[in-house]
Amino acid sequence: MRFDIVTLFPELFTPFLTLGVTRRAFDSGLVDVHFTNPRAFASGNYRRVDDRPFGGGPGMVMMAEPLSQALAHIRSERNDTAPLVLFSPIGARLDHAAVQGWATSAGAILLCGRYEGIDQRFIDRHVDVQISLGDFVVSGGEVAALALLDAVARLQPGVLADADSHHFDSFNPALDGLLDCPHYTRPEEWSGVKVPAVLLSGNHAQIARWRRSQSIRTTAECRPDVLEQARDAGRLGAQDEGWDSK
Repeated sequence: MRFDIVTLFPELFTPFLTLGVTRRAFDSGLVDVHFTNPRAFASGNYRRVDDRPFGGGPGMVMMAEPLSQALAHIRSERNDTAPLVLFSPIGARLDHAAVQGWATSAGAILLCGRYEGIDQRFIDRHVDVQISLGDFVVSGGEVAALALLDAVARLQPGVLADADSHHFDSFNPALDGLLDCPHYTRPEEWSGVKVPAVLLSGNHAQIARWRRSQSIRTTAECRPDVLEQARDAGRLGAQDEGWDSK
């Protein structure tokens, strides 16, 4: 799959593409990433890509023309109909189901906005999908693009050392969309607190049952809305009832 990133700051992505586990997805070519700086398509000596908003107000607005030319350049190279994604507070919140969809797609063009926003005329004409990370605002779309790329990359075959690892992530269908359970490692006792005895028992059935109960309890305490969604969807059985209150 190919992701084209439209950004004024491509250097922000360098550590992400070269460090950590997910770099395997990019080194292997499973996820192909290209960058386009709209400043390369701006006119004038200063290559301006922003201007003051009509009607007054604080901040600057990214202009439509440099973005339009950058998009045309990308589409000529891709020669496909990849969707243009804008990271915006008004977009649908990114969740695991959406990430899974992108992870099996042919990719997309990711537009990283800056300043107060982007000329609405460009958005109306060209943007296909808007995505939000949550109910807060960051300085630019690069943070959101990095989050999406990381989530997509770790779902690719061979990226994680244990191929089954992501199946036990929070929100994964393998966990019925619930939050993950607590995890422990050596030493068996740390700062006066011991690892739960069941995890040392070697009884895999009891361990699985304990982890399921902890997953439900954690979800009930931290994300009761997610637990209710699981109940409404019929993903909880009779054996699961009561664990959220113990």
